[in-house]
Amino acid sequence: MTKQADYLRGLLSAGPIVAAPGAPDPLTARLVEQAGFPAIYMTGFGATATRLGQPDIGLLTQTEMAEHARNMVRATSIPVIADADTGYGGPSNIKRTVEEYIQAGVAALHLEDQVAPKRCGQLAGIKLMDAAESALRLKAAIAAREDDSLVIIGRTDAMPALGADEAIDRAKRYQDAGVDLVFVDGIKKISEVEAVAREIAGPKVVSIVDGNETTALKASDLEEMGFSVVFYAVTTLFAAARASAEALRHLKKNGSPAGGPAAMSYADFSDVVGLAQHQDLDESYGA
Repeated sequence: MTKQADYLRGLLSAGPIVAAPGAPDPLTARLVEQAGFPAIYMTGFGATATRLGQPDIGLLTQTEMAEHARNMVRATSIPVIADADTGYGGPSNIKRTVEEYIQAGVAALHLEDQVAPKRCGQLAGIKLMDAAESALRLKAAIAAREDDSLVIIGRTDAMPALGADEAIDRAKRYQDAGVDLVFVDGIKKISEVEAVAREIAGPKVVSIVDGNETTALKASDLEEMGFSVVFYAVTTLFAAARASAEALRHLKKNGSPAGGPAAMSYADFSDVVGLAQHQDLDESYGA
């Protein structure tokens, strides 16, 4: 179960910055890999949208998220960094979450410091647990990992809730707890990215969210600032949703898909899902 985690650790040690686009489902994860990225981010925002058609407000259970991660790992051959929300309960739940994610084959997971009901880091109304309690929960996750190579990321959502100073203090506290990387989520401004880069030493993650001014920063800029990993959590999800909506509007208006928005061909789609491999198996072993 440690293969992809070991590989991710090698990427983090060697540099450059690991760019991990968000994938809401295994199909998109395959597209991320085929585009040449070194890692995939399994976003809870996207998982909730594709599985339930609902917002990211803590609706998916631990077993649903672990299953989603497992399917994404099966569909790809590069490291999957997975959202594990708050760990889904107390210390025993955190232990089970870590074990399930290791069994699923993910390379890394992140745990956040919100209280239920948790929500996307870009939303208002976030409520945080006590920082000391959160640090203990991260220690529980680290202990549950035992001798596995799973990369554990400590995430704080304090930036939108309590401001940069509190977010930075919490990130440092989580570093002291022993996590491999820290992740300040909810960043919306370039000045916030700069503050995190300036004040937090060591391996850290940043998330660039479409629609925010932070999209002006390139991966090379973030690498120069000292970030180890960058998530593009919603880029594929928003692009796919808009493309589907435009195709459906055209179909409704014209009664035919002909002449609609540019779309992938049947042959190209078959390449994405690996149809040829299954045809070869059928040719070799089918009746």
